[in-house]
Amino acid sequence: MTMHASVTSGLGEKIAQSIHAQGGWIGFDDFMAQALYTPQSGYYARQTQKFGWMAPGSGRLSGGDFVTAPELSPLFGRTLARQVAEALTQTDTDCVWEFGAGTGQMALQILQGLQALGHALPRYRVVELSAALRALQQKTLAAFVDRVDWVDSLPERMQGVVLGNELIDAMPVKLLNRVDGVWHERGVSLGVPDPSSRAPLVWQDRPTALRPPFAVAGEHDYLTEIHEQGEAFVRTLGEKLLKGAVFLIDYGFPEAQYYHPQRHMGTLMCHHLHRADTDPLSLVGEKDITAHVNFTGLALAGQEVGLEVLGYCNQAHFLINCGFAQELSQLDQAGRVMAQRLIMEHEMGELFKCMAWVKGPAWHAMGFSHGDKTHTL
Repeated sequence: MTMHASVTSGLGEKIAQSIHAQGGWIGFDDFMAQALYTPQSGYYARQTQKFGWMAPGSGRLSGGDFVTAPELSPLFGRTLARQVAEALTQTDTDCVWEFGAGTGQMALQILQGLQALGHALPRYRVVELSAALRALQQKTLAAFVDRVDWVDSLPERMQGVVLGNELIDAMPVKLLNRVDGVWHERGVSLGVPDPSSRAPLVWQDRPTALRPPFAVAGEHDYLTEIHEQGEAFVRTLGEKLLKGAVFLIDYGFPEAQYYHPQRHMGTLMCHHLHRADTDPLSLVGEKDITAHVNFTGLALAGQEVGLEVLGYCNQAHFLINCGFAQELSQLDQAGRVMAQRLIMEHEMGELFKCMAWVKGPAWHAMGFSHGDKTHTL
């Protein structure tokens, strides 16, 4: 066991009660779900600023815990709008579904981009569980109030273009820990109470039959994640989508890279006040918890339910293929400097990937015209 900070918050007490109710141990995926999504007290449910942004030329962060591409530059959504327009036309649909829309900036940029392209504005449906984020999105998208709807669940059947930016990385993961050649599932338990009678959250491993989907060479100790919920989400989309396309942008790797023998500490990260750490058991509910995406697992999950992969490439290639340079030329120098971080290899250009699927006839999507790496999955 490794001891961590005491449970002091109301959320911590709820998690402690959950641990007691389940016999003294919960899997990390259960803990992560509670830490991020418990109503009123989970990280994404709290009335606090999460998304920062950087004013062009200032180099200063506005606050929050992390910056996503739409907050970095409006060119992200405006460029993505070109691919959305093509996908709506090719799939003969008139609705966009965005999951986890954050501040609403990407939706705003896409709708503005579609207007600039002269494309008929689709219905834009935001699937958002957080009441706090929904209120922020409604303020951001006030100019498009007649085109945007909010829902907290999916219909049994749907059509259209589905979008998700940094969506899968925030879905709960299971942790697997190989110690002395034996695989364990890592979970959370309660340690010995401190003088204030508060029991600290601690790691506790249990032997398991679970294994990573890709054999990890060697006998060295190895910590990693498996993505049951993210893959289940893609299956659900495929089952409900009658026709349309899905575009997910996130940071991650294909399976062989994800479970490389040298990646022995896993990819789990926390973000708080623009600082990263690897301790999810502290400041519970006050910081983001994420894991990189296994894109091979997502591709296979989609294949199981009739989704055909349209393409897979890094964010730099995807945006450039969609006309990023043309959009870039319309910005001033400070704006161009900020926007270029979206495609720089050492910034977001290489680590972030875009994967797309289609339900219905496939086409050569513009976003993957050069640099498609589907063969690496």
